[in-house]
Amino acid sequence: MNKEKVVFYCKNCGNEHAKWHGQCKYCKEWNSLKEKKISSIKIKSQAEFGNYFKKENIPIKISEIDSENEIRLVVKDDEWNRVLGGGLVPGSVCLISGEPGIGKSTLLLQISMKFDKRVLYVSGEESQRQIKVRSERIGKGIGQTFILSETETENIFEQIKKINPDIVIIDSIQTLHSKMVDGSPGSVIQIRECSSELIKYAKNTGSAVILIGHLTKDGNIAGPKVLEHMVDVVISFEGENNHSYRILRAKKNRFGSTSEIGIYEMLSSGLREVKNPNEIFLTLNSSEMSGHAIGMSMEGIRPLTLEVQALVSTAVYGTPQRSSTGLNSKRLNMLLAVLEKRAGIQLSNKDVFLNITGGVKSEDPSLDLAIVSAILSSYHDIPLNEKICFASEIGLSGELRPVIKLDKRISEAEKLGYQLFVTSNFKKDLTEKKGIKILGLEKIGSLITNLFK
Repeated sequence: MNKEKVVFYCKNCGNEHAKWHGQCKYCKEWNSLKEKKISSIKIKSQAEFGNYFKKENIPIKISEIDSENEIRLVVKDDEWNRVLGGGLVPGSVCLISGEPGIGKSTLLLQISMKFDKRVLYVSGEESQRQIKVRSERIGKGIGQTFILSETETENIFEQIKKINPDIVIIDSIQTLHSKMVDGSPGSVIQIRECSSELIKYAKNTGSAVILIGHLTKDGNIAGPKVLEHMVDVVISFEGENNHSYRILRAKKNRFGSTSEIGIYEMLSSGLREVKNPNEIFLTLNSSEMSGHAIGMSMEGIRPLTLEVQALVSTAVYGTPQRSSTGLNSKRLNMLLAVLEKRAGIQLSNKDVFLNITGGVKSEDPSLDLAIVSAILSSYHDIPLNEKICFASEIGLSGELRPVIKLDKRISEAEKLGYQLFVTSNFKKDLTEKKGIKILGLEKIGSLITNLFK
């Protein structure tokens, strides 16, 4: 006779509890426990179902492991290869997340048709005919891509056994379900079990697996938080609905850096690689306007020129407004406090609005000097020369702090035609190597003296 026991699992982290609690003791999330009934009879698991994927593992001395000839699955897409650290690693599991309609399926279908390996594209959201129509619109070649419309994990593994692909793409993990596990598609237990079996398959066979993950309304990846710990690479595909540009950003990467980004433009014919990011981040306007400053940021090894716009106006209401787009608002408040305390700029009765153009979000502290310069330009209503570029972090005492990879930043500014590069105190040999004038400053007061008086 089947006996059922009741357990409670957390919909946030997936951990089980013997009884209900108001708060999960593992992830500390409130009201996240859900009831689940488990049969006492052991059911054949997917791990047993996929015995043909198993291989013998034996311990090897670390000195005998060959790490020199690392294999990468490279495609003709420099942005994709850059974010992954040189290409997709065989046996790895990559999770890509993004807002609905941002272009995740288009990106992976486009990438799959560029591989010279056997690719199985599994879609639980679209039919084979819909995917075919999209592939014809993209027109990026056909490669060796197989399309499968399926949501049942057991059937997917049966097709994997027949095709033996080098890469498996799942669109999306929230649509999969296993008949071995209770729960509807998209539930925590289903996502955890299906993901676990796909990860086991990747590690045992050396095939790469790419998963598409949905986002919840608060911006997190749907499903248990442990899913992000289980996979090797977590990538977010970002963008705004009113902008055609998309940014591919690695949040976790066991095989490369997490500071690289890839930039695409969404067109009717698919996603186009943006070779020159400055074309989207700079305003092509030669007229002199106050409140504009150019900052040289770094994303991994790539220098990016970002335009910072600021507007300072008299506060109409009692409490001054502080608004920032593309920058942490707390960082803006700190810089305004430094300006008021260390430079004597009275902003307590002013509204301050800040924007980084192009819809990009940056956490690089080297933009501090460009932000302060844009605020001062709007405050004094003095336009800055469009041939000036800024890069320096600002401390709480008003000092200009050095930034990393200054030589690369200056080289990029020189290549783009800037005539003056304003930063903190620098090494003297930089002035001899570069054909651009470099202004090294120590305090914010020096910035006001040199540019605004």
